[in-house]
Amino acid sequence: MDAQADSGNNALKCARGLGWFSIGLGAAELFLPGQLGRLIGVRGHHNLIRAMGVREIAAGIAVLLEKKPVYSLANRVAGDAVDLSLLGAAMASSNSCKGRVGAALGAVAGVTALDVICTMRLGKAAHAISTTATVAVNKTPEECYRFWRDFEKLPQFMEHLQSVHVTGDNRSHWVAKAPAGLTAEWDAELIRDTPERIEWRSLPGADVDNTGSVEFRRAPAGHGTIIKASIEYKLPAGQVGAAVASLFGREPRMQTRSDLKRFKAVIETGEVPTIIGQSSGRHFSRT
Repeated sequence: MDAQADSGNNALKCARGLGWFSIGLGAAELFLPGQLGRLIGVRGHHNLIRAMGVREIAAGIAVLLEKKPVYSLANRVAGDAVDLSLLGAAMASSNSCKGRVGAALGAVAGVTALDVICTMRLGKAAHAISTTATVAVNKTPEECYRFWRDFEKLPQFMEHLQSVHVTGDNRSHWVAKAPAGLTAEWDAELIRDTPERIEWRSLPGADVDNTGSVEFRRAPAGHGTIIKASIEYKLPAGQVGAAVASLFGREPRMQTRSDLKRFKAVIETGEVPTIIGQSSGRHFSRT
């Protein structure tokens, strides 16, 4: 197991532990608000403590149910911020025990730090999209390689690409389409270029770090070519990452498989099949 995968697994274990901790704390807040209030040096406010308990239990359940609980942990961080602000207000109240409130503040700050670290580490693992797909094409490997190697043709069959411009012998500039008029851009370089296999990777400063490869293998009995494409995107946080992630709203392998089918159509027939302009196929009868 590589370091990144190991880090992701450790972050997931940490998240599950935080989920159970959240449920336990929430149960104490919900059913023992008076005792908990005295423990942390806050008098009264039982209904508020119970409400915080309901929130903690819901957050813990969400963390445990979510396969990769990045968003649930992010919600925990937001809840931590609320708790810190409430404890800060309690520190200024004359009805509180400042020593106990201060200790509670330190404890919540420690948990908040753990929530943030776990969220960031788990987010790195969760925002990687890897996919592999294959297709059989009725053209020779040499023809398939030459077509794919002309990178400026890639947007003809890769739906999420807006443009690719060659900027040097082994470098190119890519622009991907995203919803709401947003785009993600990066420069890429070839790290392998043979008639059997093309490999590329994005350069530092890319909106979306990515690597990819495509293989061209002669089909059995020499009839056509088997193309295998493998692509991995490491999505950033924030608006651009969310927008690019939405490009893969369906299962990633289906997207890559669709692109390969479009490649097959373009290289074999010169165009991508479309239903635009065709009749809907409905049958109308007169009575």
